[in-house]
Amino acid sequence: MRVLVAEDEEILAELVATGLRRAGFAVDTVYSGDAALAYLGLHDYDVVVLDRDLPRVHGDDVARRLVASGSRTRILMLTASGTMEDRVAGLDLGADDYVAKPFEFPELVSRVRALRRRSARPVPPQLERHGIRLDTVRRSALRDGRDLELSPKEFTVLQLLLEADGGTVSAEELLERAWDANADPFTGAVRVCMSKLRAKLGEPALIRTVQGVGYAL
Repeated sequence: MRVLVAEDEEILAELVATGLRRAGFAVDTVYSGDAALAYLGLHDYDVVVLDRDLPRVHGDDVARRLVASGSRTRILMLTASGTMEDRVAGLDLGADDYVAKPFEFPELVSRVRALRRRSARPVPPQLERHGIRLDTVRRSALRDGRDLELSPKEFTVLQLLLEADGGTVSAEELLERAWDANADPFTGAVRVCMSKLRAKLGEPALIRTVQGVGYAL
């Protein structure tokens, strides 16, 4: 759901981030190892796409520190070398998966999704409640058989509400899980997205506002 891309080639980093956002992920980008550690300390990421050859703090050291901290963030390591020795070295550092450059983008997206499913917050392939069926692999959403035609952000918010299984999800948690680090918490982004989502879900209304707490399905 939330991904950090740590890649020192800025053009490549932004291309990867753009593609992952189109696939429905909230994505932040950094270009050095020290910045990666700072972001990993501030936000709860599901996956970090980690280039091994980062400046200032090497990608290997970022992986070591992340593993040593007991973080549940999964590590997808990128490298310019795809030799068996490099793959083994990366996995031995604690990486969960390994992709050599150049790579096919659909495969990268698929591997990020697979790591998300293996995280400490496992997501079933389908979520169902109150006539809503969400397919988290195909990224499709239906209510009573009707295609909801959700935007990637609306899909993610609805997924978070379904995962809560009737519990309340705060606006702060929605911002943390569905938006990237550039989101301004005072813009009303969650409220606007929720209004659009409610309109697409139709009647009878399914999302209720819990005053001072958040939203529940």
